[in-house]
Amino acid sequence: MANERRPQDSLAQDSLAQDRSAQDSHAGALDGLLSNARSAGGKGPPPVHLWNPPFCGDLDMRIASDGTWYYLKTPIGRPALVKLFASVLRREDDKYFLVTPVEKCGITVDDAPFMAVEMRVDAGKGGQVLNFRTNVDDWVACGPGHALRFETEPVTGGLKPYLHVRRELWAKVTRALFYDLVELGEERDVDGETMFGVASGGMFFAMAPADSLREFA
Repeated sequence: MANERRPQDSLAQDSLAQDRSAQDSHAGALDGLLSNARSAGGKGPPPVHLWNPPFCGDLDMRIASDGTWYYLKTPIGRPALVKLFASVLRREDDKYFLVTPVEKCGITVDDAPFMAVEMRVDAGKGGQVLNFRTNVDDWVACGPGHALRFETEPVTGGLKPYLHVRRELWAKVTRALFYDLVELGEERDVDGETMFGVASGGMFFAMAPADSLREFA
């Protein structure tokens, strides 16, 4: 009969209903998270390290390796929302969560949660100070408490620089800024080995042995 309902039609409608239900659930969780994050906001980053709320599951939210935030596989286009989420981000071991006083939701981070996208060199009492701006407009002065580290890329053998932002959260330094760091670099003796690195805030951050620098350029 023409009006007879085929089993696959019913299954398709059930699947669509489930998808809508899942999206509604995600939207509700996100709305609650936004409301609680705004309520917890104030001057400076919220004290997420002091909160111990129950785990409420994982969100379909991801920070890509270029620093772009995605929700339901769609880029979050509002910088204010990204900044709000970033303010309540916490890392526990190798997992990342958005945390408010009443809930904790897991998210995925491909590499580092932030990007260092601008650098300013200032003069300090102990020499130069490298100040970095992140993609969420936080300025971080490299030095004690905010180290630079350089990791070897397994495929190319090059270096990937990272800047410590706060409480186990790091920013990947853009390739353009990495070249600027190389221009500011110098050689120093570190534990009896000549290392090439960069100084900031009275500290020296080694990149690589000086004699192997060409491998990392």
